[in-house]
Formats: sequence, structure tokens, C-alpha cells
Amino acid sequence: MREYSVPATYHVGDEENLLDAVYSNADEHGSAVVYRRQDAPGRWSDITCAQFAEQVVAVARGLVAAGVQPGDRVALLSRTRYEWTLVDYAILAVGAATVPIYETSSAEQIRWILSDSEAVAAVVESGKHTALVDSVRAECPTVRHVWQIEPSDGGPGAVEALTALGAQTPAEEVRKRSAAVRADDLATLIYTSGTTGRPKGCELTHRNLLSEVKGTVGMLPELLSEQGSVLLFLPLAHVFGKVIQCGALYSRTAVGHTPDVKQLTADLASFRPTFILSAPRVFEKVYNSARQRAHDSGKGKVFDRAAEVAIAYSRARDTGGPGLGLRLQHALFDRLVYRKLRDVVGGRVVAAVSGAAPLGERLGHFFRGIGLPVLEGYGLTETTAGVTLNTMSAQRIGSVGRPVPGHAVRIADDGEVLVKGPIVFRRYWKNEAATAEALTDGWFHTGDIGELDDAGFLRITGRKKELIVTAGGKNVAPAVLEDRLRAHPLVSQCMVVGDGQPFVAALVTIDSEALPGWLERAGRPADTPIADLVDDPDLRAEIARAVDDANQAVSRAEQIREFRILPVDFTEAGGEMTPTMKVKRAVVAKTFAAEIASIYSGTKTPA
Repeated sequence: MREYSVPATYHVGDEENLLDAVYSNADEHGSAVVYRRQDAPGRWSDITCAQFAEQVVAVARGLVAAGVQPGDRVALLSRTRYEWTLVDYAILAVGAATVPIYETSSAEQIRWILSDSEAVAAVVESGKHTALVDSVRAECPTVRHVWQIEPSDGGPGAVEALTALGAQTPAEEVRKRSAAVRADDLATLIYTSGTTGRPKGCELTHRNLLSEVKGTVGMLPELLSEQGSVLLFLPLAHVFGKVIQCGALYSRTAVGHTPDVKQLTADLASFRPTFILSAPRVFEKVYNSARQRAHDSGKGKVFDRAAEVAIAYSRARDTGGPGLGLRLQHALFDRLVYRKLRDVVGGRVVAAVSGAAPLGERLGHFFRGIGLPVLEGYGLTETTAGVTLNTMSAQRIGSVGRPVPGHAVRIADDGEVLVKGPIVFRRYWKNEAATAEALTDGWFHTGDIGELDDAGFLRITGRKKELIVTAGGKNVAPAVLEDRLRAHPLVSQCMVVGDGQPFVAALVTIDSEALPGWLERAGRPADTPIADLVDDPDLRAEIARAVDDANQAVSRAEQIREFRILPVDFTEAGGEMTPTMKVKRAVVAKTFAAEIASIYSGTKTPA
């Protein structure tokens, strides 16, 4: 058993809550800009601390008038937009708790969350969402109100409707309710997207969120400050986005929202944030797309050499620093390649914060080498997002950082990562059995397998329930292989299989954006469908090279010996992916059972 803890550098009082930042910002820094709202493509208007507080109170007055009581739950179903943040704080201001729902959720998922949480109202984004909620309201008797953010049929949107509804409610009533909220009161009930089973509601209190906010703001002073800005595009229904939202308001970091990732490049260019947060898949796509464009335009050798120099330059920083020759090469490629890549995210980004899955050591060094360090962290909904984090002053690429101050990480005898501290959730909503299984003497059992080094940096090596045990008894953590495979530009998703089988294999999907370029270079029609290529010898040879590269990271007994290219990609709509881009392994195994069976039927272990 191994353990590492970091002393607390902050305090959360029993009477503190998340609304304190709203009101203190307005009272003490009323003219400071905390939000920038996009009125038209490329045009952003400022919202000050005083204006935000005024809007929060106005919407909260409407919630009071509608009968929302302290302790009630109010659902919030929308893409990432300013109104999400505004309504979220208004819900908190009346002493209620927010129940986020992913805007991509199905009617059945919405029904379960609304009924299980006993939400009294729902604020949704569009007519499509209203229709989904209406389709299940008969089974959700507690839902008394549904307000739609986007106006329909000439009527007011949710913000305007609630503001009008609360016109006769005294603002003092809202301030009185806000002041009555205590640190240990429920702030949000977040349902885990889950790769298996029905989602569980995680109770996160104001203390949980304030502890996370104060701890991470102290660890990231270069990012979360009045001089900083962040463009939010990840779902605010996810705890990662929620925490950054709260941390930005607490530190008065300017925030912009972009709901449409198709416009992300343009929005980054016009907003020009100083930091961004994203999932590893986004960084993989940035690298793969840039490499693909370079190869398609005949500049592939230049890009590949620039990438090798960036990686070498970053590695050298950990071993005494780069020599003169490497520094000169790096300076050259900074003018030719790296600066252009930094411009893609607005040209001002100091660093990016990444979570949800491993980025991979090679890409971690690449991005740090081009001047865009990606600070990886680790956490779950149950730990109020990050429980460990790399920082600008303490980064070990390949790790997920050290514990947030005030928290401890322990590696159990079986390798499972356990965590303890004030960011650990209170319990699962109405699920005592699951709570008892997850929490032991204050320690939360994450279900992940990891390692701690002497300096307290944590590495996640796999998921306890996802460990593959081959017929020969070899334990294989699929994440190592899958991360390396996804680094290839042609690979979109993959899943390693082999539990109880004589060898390890993989299911691979092809990136639809990268495929046309490869087809053109191969002299094939660019519109050739993937379904016609699953047995193509040239495509298989290309993926085989990616498999060979991935196999270099593991022992021979753990290596992928066979693979199948699938005719379709894994998607959330298809049920194979969660909203946070995790593969639902059981769903994939069931959907593609025939392909998996074909790998092992009547075969011997391949050479």
C-alpha cells in the first residue's frame, strides 16, 4: 500500500456557499468583466460582475415566484451557453440544487433523471428538448414547470419569462435565501453517464465544489486569475466544465461559451482565450488533422521532423535542458510550424487542462514542445472533478499530477486508486448500497488502477473492471494499447478485447475526416465508403503499422495479435460512447459480437 497527501492551503467555513462569489464580486469588483457573450459570429459583449449578479437575482426571483423551495431540485438541459451558467447560479441562489442533463440525452435517460431526482422544474434549451421532456412528464409527476431558453412562437425565453414572473418578488427574498445556504447543503446532483448500468446521482455539496475551486485556483494561478480568460465548449453538464465555471467566477477569470463545436476554431480565433480545457480526443484530433494536412499538401516530412524536434525539446527539459543544436532547430520550427498551431487556439493560450482519459506521453511532449502545455488531471464526478493535477510549476508528462491540497491518494494492495478529502462526494442519491460499496472510512474507491511515484505524481494504468485476463492468465490493461492506437491519424476509436481468449485483439474504427486524404494518396476515389474497405489490404497494412507501434508499449504477452476494421464508428447516438467520450465496452462487445467471434473462431494464436 502506498499513500501521498498534500496539506490544505485553504479553508471552507460552515456558512460559505457558491453564491458568496456572485455577491462579493458585485460589491467589490462591480466593473470587472467576468463573462463575454457572443452576440454574433466573432462579436463578443462584456458582462460585468455587477451585471451578472443583477441577472442572477432577477432569474432567481422568478424561481421563487414559481414556488421553487430551498432543497428542491431543478433540472438544466442545454448546450454550453451563457444562459446555462446564469440559470445554474439562479437555482443555487434560491437554495435549490441543479440537476444537469446532457443535451444529447435520450427520452429514457431524461425520464430516469427527472423521476429519480424528483425535480420540480426543468430549464431546457430548445423546442426539441421541450418535446423530449413533455414526452416523459406523465411519468415525472414532480415536474411542475418547463421553461425553454430559446424563444418559441414569439414568446419569451426562459430568462425573460422568469425575470417577468419574479417582478413582484422582492430581491431581498433571494438574498435571504442565498445567505441561508450552508457549505454542507446540496449544490448539484450530477448523474454519472456510466459505461454500464443506469446512471447514479452523485450528491455534490457547496463544500465539495468550494474545496475543489479553492484548491485548483491556488494550483493554477497562471490560468485562473483576473488576467485570464477561458472559452468553455465542453458540456457544462459534466463536472469538469462545472468546476471550471465556478473557479472562473471565484477568481474573476473572463468566460466565454461556445455551444457549437463546428464553430470552435472561429470562436477561439475571435475570443482568444489564455487557457482552454478539453478531453484528450480533441488534442489527438488537433495533432492528427495538422499532420494529415501537412502530408496532403506535400509537407509531411517537414511536419514530422518538427514533431520529433518538439518531443525531443520537451523531453530535454526534464533531463537538464536542450542543447544548442536542439534549441536552434526548435526556433526554426517555431517560425515554420509551432506558431501556426498555437494560432489555431487563438494565439494567446498559456496552457490547456485535460481530463477524462489519458493523453499519452508522446502527445504530451509534443504539445509542451510547441509551447502549448497540456496539464493533465484526474478525477471523477464523485471527486468533484480533479483530485490530482499537473501544474505549470510541477508537471510530469504521462502522469495525472499530484493531489489537490487537502487531499490524499492511496494505492491499495490490489492496485486500486483510493482518494480522501473534502472534494469526495457525500453519497449516491437514494442508493445506500452503492454508497457503502464506494466509500470505506472516508476513502472513495475509484475503480481505477494506478501507481504513485516518490514525489506523489499519480499514473493511471487501467480500469479495474476493464482489465483483460487472457486464457493464459495474463492481466492486460487495454488503455495503454488503445491510447497508442488512437494516436494514428486514421484511427478514430478502438477497443482491445481478449478476456478469456488465447491472445489479445482489437476492434478499430476509421476517422472519416482523415480517410479521404489517405484514399487520394492511395489513388482511390475519395468518396469510397469505409464499409467497402474493412478488408482492403492497403488499409489493413496501414492499421497494422499503427498496431505495431502500439505493441511497443507492452510486453509480448500483452500485444495485439489480430484486429478487425469496423464499417462504422463508435458514437454516442449509436450507444457505443458516453457523452464524455468513453467507450461503453459492454455495448461494443454486444454490437460487434460477430466480429469478435470471427477473430477467435477456430484460430490459433497468430504469429
